[in-house]
Amino acid sequence: MLRLAELSDYLVVMSHKAINILQSVYAIDPSKIRHIPHGIPDIPFVDPCYYKEQFGVLDKRVLLTFGLLSENKGIEYALQALPKVVEKFPDITYIVLGATHPHVLRTEGENYRLRLQQLVRKLKLEQHVIFQNRFVTLNELCDYLAATDIYITPYISEAQITSGTLAYAMGTGKPIVSTPYWYAEEMLADDRGVLVPFRDPDQLADALLRLLENDVERHSMRKKAYDHCRGAIWKSVAREYLSVFAEARASRTRNPRPYRPSSHLQKPSPFNLDLPDLKLNHLEVLTDDTGILQHARYAVPDRMHGYCTDDNARALIVAAEVSQLSDEPQQYNRLSSCYLSFLSHAFNPESGRFRNFMSYDRRWLEDTGSADAHGRALHALGAAVALLNQERQAPLASILFKQALPATESFTSLRSIAFSLLGVHAYLKSFSGDLEARRIHTLLADRLLEQFQRNQSRDWPWPENIVTYANPCLPHALIISGHWLRRDDMVEVGLGSLRWLAEIQTDGGHFVPIGCNGWYPRNGAKARFDQQPLEAQTMVEACVIAYQITEDQYWLQQAMMCFYWFLGQNDINLPLYDAKTGGCCDGLQSDGVNQNQGAESTLAWLLSLIRLLRLSANTLPDNSEQLTRVAAEGS
Repeated sequence: MLRLAELSDYLVVMSHKAINILQSVYAIDPSKIRHIPHGIPDIPFVDPCYYKEQFGVLDKRVLLTFGLLSENKGIEYALQALPKVVEKFPDITYIVLGATHPHVLRTEGENYRLRLQQLVRKLKLEQHVIFQNRFVTLNELCDYLAATDIYITPYISEAQITSGTLAYAMGTGKPIVSTPYWYAEEMLADDRGVLVPFRDPDQLADALLRLLENDVERHSMRKKAYDHCRGAIWKSVAREYLSVFAEARASRTRNPRPYRPSSHLQKPSPFNLDLPDLKLNHLEVLTDDTGILQHARYAVPDRMHGYCTDDNARALIVAAEVSQLSDEPQQYNRLSSCYLSFLSHAFNPESGRFRNFMSYDRRWLEDTGSADAHGRALHALGAAVALLNQERQAPLASILFKQALPATESFTSLRSIAFSLLGVHAYLKSFSGDLEARRIHTLLADRLLEQFQRNQSRDWPWPENIVTYANPCLPHALIISGHWLRRDDMVEVGLGSLRWLAEIQTDGGHFVPIGCNGWYPRNGAKARFDQQPLEAQTMVEACVIAYQITEDQYWLQQAMMCFYWFLGQNDINLPLYDAKTGGCCDGLQSDGVNQNQGAESTLAWLLSLIRLLRLSANTLPDNSEQLTRVAAEGS
């Protein structure tokens, strides 16, 4: 909010209560705040009887509540008030107009509506209540409102800063009975409506009876509400916005403001950054109904090389992570289902291992893939179990994870062990009591630590005699495993080796990952090129975890330095991220960037950005507080 206020010339609010909140809570300069009411359609002030015939309620007194249905609407209290009203006015019809809120429908289905319908039957109100479970057009809505005698908003929480339904009802000249949420208190003041206590059907019934019995008061209230809202019809609201835009434009002309990418603000997130928008366009281009294709020629998918489990595993993590960042996670179900389906098909139950490479014509090119591919698949499945626990894909991810886990006991490849540890750790967040997963987690963590201890020296704190690819995954796995197991020695070795990686991959204040054209052998020279996006991504993720566990700003700075490598802070000052396509170039060479935008590179970019977006929003599942909690559960 503070960042928005800093970037904005003016802040527009729809209620005076919002002005008070902006000033008292956020200390916003009042000169930056403009009040513009919630817009309403321009509807004439008419007699309700004129519109009732089309709804079959010509001889009825009509009560109405409309809007997306959810429990905070308090419809049950209006229903409980109805028998007392019906006793005196048996011609009452209460219309509940609107579909169930999409978020509620996704998580709870129609449970709330069904409970309301059961309550109607219990109170014997079947002849007096009509549920219209649908969205209606603006014209239909206006007709429903015009046919209404009294409008009801029985909401159960005061913390509602605006209500379009209330504004529309007032704009059509309806007498209103409402609970005293913030917006209603403001709009219904001065006898423009009746306020009743929250969750009090008796007083709600009394208020309805009072208005139904007193035509003079009811019609006076209608007129006051209608007159009060004349300045909120859409064309008036549009003029007010145009006026604010013109004011801002004139102010910018007089006092130009150079854009500043970031500034210090007091906010709960661990840092304040301008991160690019999350753009999945190229990911979707690379994905067909089989899975994600490995390679691209420039930004065009290359079918020659087909698919691999490695990339589909990474893509599953991206899809699962994005579902956590989105207000509409179900829109990413197609992607997560596609990648999960690929992994399911890749798994060979006879060998207990994943195949890796598949040709474009859907033929597996091997019976058993590499241990690294198996580890990556396990990592993705563990992440899917943790992140998609509210979705339909989670059970299959859990089953595949359990089937694939036993094979890891025989792994000796350090990266396959590290990838597997990341997957088991993610899985244990949801199933911390799985004894077999915990046993294998401890076994693999000890195996990885042992290799570090056996091979490292003061000047070479590394478990191998050569530094190759995805190097930060090894200390990353040690750090989270040590934190989970409460093994300070494991965490210390992980942090030490990660710090060493950071030091040897920094030059001139920017990130210089070990190049794949020769790697970095012990007592040898580091390869400067070709630098791969995978190295930046794994470094970002490892440094974020180190920061969350230690709260040492050094790791946050390292994570950001590695991230900016994608954006041009690198050896040749050229960005690898393509903001137009949303893809990422395949590598940094001495004479430029590799213009192909394949799956591994694009996924590396997306995973890096997602990790920082999650950290910025303070919603990262792996944050230190949650790690501590999960560690306690695991112990």
